[in-house]
Amino acid sequence: MKHRISLASMATMATMATMAAAVALACAPAHAAHAAAGKPPAVSAPAAKQQFSTLADDYYAALARYEPVNATQNGDNRFDDQIGMSIAPAVRAKQFALYHAYQKRLKAIARAQLDRSDRIHYDVLAFELKTLLSFEPFPEHLLPLNQMDSMPVTLANFAGGEASQPIGTVKQYEAYLSRLTQLPAWIDQAIANMREGMARRVVLPKALVQSALPQFKKLPSATPEASIYYASINKLPASFSDADKQRLTAAYKDAIVKLNPALERLAQFMEADYLPAARDSAGWGALPQGREWYLAAVASSTTTSMQPEQIHAIGLKEVARIQQQFAVLGPKLGYNGPAAGLPVWVSEQPKFYPFKTEDEVQAVYRKLNDLLDTKLPAMFTLVPKARLDLRLEPELSRATAADHYTAPAGDGSRPGVFWSVVNDPAKYGSTGMNTLFLHEGKPGHHFHIALTQELDQPLFRKYGGNNAFTEGWALYAETLGKEMGLFDDPAQYFGHLNDELLRATRLVVDTGLHAKGWTREQTIQYMRDTLGYDAVAKSETERYMAWPGQALGYKIGSLKIVELRQRAQKALGPKFSLPAFHEIVLGDGTVPLSLLEAKVDRWIADTK
Repeated sequence: MKHRISLASMATMATMATMAAAVALACAPAHAAHAAAGKPPAVSAPAAKQQFSTLADDYYAALARYEPVNATQNGDNRFDDQIGMSIAPAVRAKQFALYHAYQKRLKAIARAQLDRSDRIHYDVLAFELKTLLSFEPFPEHLLPLNQMDSMPVTLANFAGGEASQPIGTVKQYEAYLSRLTQLPAWIDQAIANMREGMARRVVLPKALVQSALPQFKKLPSATPEASIYYASINKLPASFSDADKQRLTAAYKDAIVKLNPALERLAQFMEADYLPAARDSAGWGALPQGREWYLAAVASSTTTSMQPEQIHAIGLKEVARIQQQFAVLGPKLGYNGPAAGLPVWVSEQPKFYPFKTEDEVQAVYRKLNDLLDTKLPAMFTLVPKARLDLRLEPELSRATAADHYTAPAGDGSRPGVFWSVVNDPAKYGSTGMNTLFLHEGKPGHHFHIALTQELDQPLFRKYGGNNAFTEGWALYAETLGKEMGLFDDPAQYFGHLNDELLRATRLVVDTGLHAKGWTREQTIQYMRDTLGYDAVAKSETERYMAWPGQALGYKIGSLKIVELRQRAQKALGPKFSLPAFHEIVLGDGTVPLSLLEAKVDRWIADTK
């Protein structure tokens, strides 16, 4: 998935003890708290429900207006005409004031008077507000863009109307046009922020600026017609009136003429001013308050109180475990060398790079998609109604993107999409395709994210989330391939183990970079030695440098889901049902891991 995961996944959690206590009640009968207290409720259940419903609506509206492009990427297209100015210091301050006010309002609601579903929503909102507020001390706005994530490139990727922002009706053309007219002001604010960051020593590493520069240099155009932002005008629907066609064409040209100087300013500033001021260090620990800032990111990504050193040790242990499986698998592929050398050997075998065209790559994914339609019903009774589409990543972002998923539109007008990134078909390895599709397609992100949008939940739950559940579920979904026979081919099982090894390696290198002072070069070398491939080692390392902590959620979340499944299987024996377990995990949408554990434990007790 594109790793700006959700509106609510950008911050940390306070104490897990408070959550654990709340969680225990979340799955218990509504009257339990009152019985224990021996006091009549001060507020009626309908009144408490209405108070919470109003607060939840207010909270989501504030989030979506603060980061409307996030809302678009999460499937909510109601704010597609806005880009927001969350990077402006005054706007940011007002938003944190809102979070404080919402937290106060939440504490005033009689939680015990809510029904089971609303108690879960309450606990998730309490978690999210603590998480968001934990980032208040850190100047995130001084780092408004990087090679993975920037407003100009995001809007460029929206330009064709095939990504998260639909551009097909007159109103949709006008919405995207509105965003283009707001982009120059955003760019100027970003430059101002980065200049302040230069003065305060809050700057990106040099390597990230160098990786981002080619993107920004591509964005300005000699003429409006040559601009990537003009893409949708080149395919105006025939059904539009001549007046609308002429008006929109003229308006897009005018907007791009005004946008181009800002794009040129940004590229020139990044190269002439920002690059020389960028830092030589790689990790967040080198920034002012860097250790505390990274701890907030770790807690946000994992939804736990785990420390970086603990996560680092888990990563090393998982790397060793998977490499032991390589020792068994290697001879089945025709390899008899040391286990750690298997990935390098596979990467050098021409038979694992069979593609000549992009269409050949896509054909494999389409066939796999059809096969899964026959196998998944045995494992899932709870599935999304939204369909899954398969598309190629737009050319502009292929160089830095990874294969990913984007959510369907909340109104059902656009499907979920699995985007495959094929820069050179001859270099697109076949061994990892099954496990990749299980993760990014179905039953990974699509079964979770599309289903979450279809559940009867407040909007902040439909379009929000956290990284540990979202990516943890998708990584767990990969493991189901073994039960479906998708890894009977030793080459595909190697691909599965190799991807799992990447997720374990991430625990080591992310914490190494940001908590242990590892350099970029040290990290790249560790990834090359462990994983056996070069190009991804560089791009993955730079991704972790840009998004501290984000890569931790995958393995931490997956390990928890696997642990809970094993616990349920052991406790329930013949009463264990895999479809029922999956329904318990997915049925209430995205939750912190502590709440997920409480839900599964309650299900085990009830099933017994």
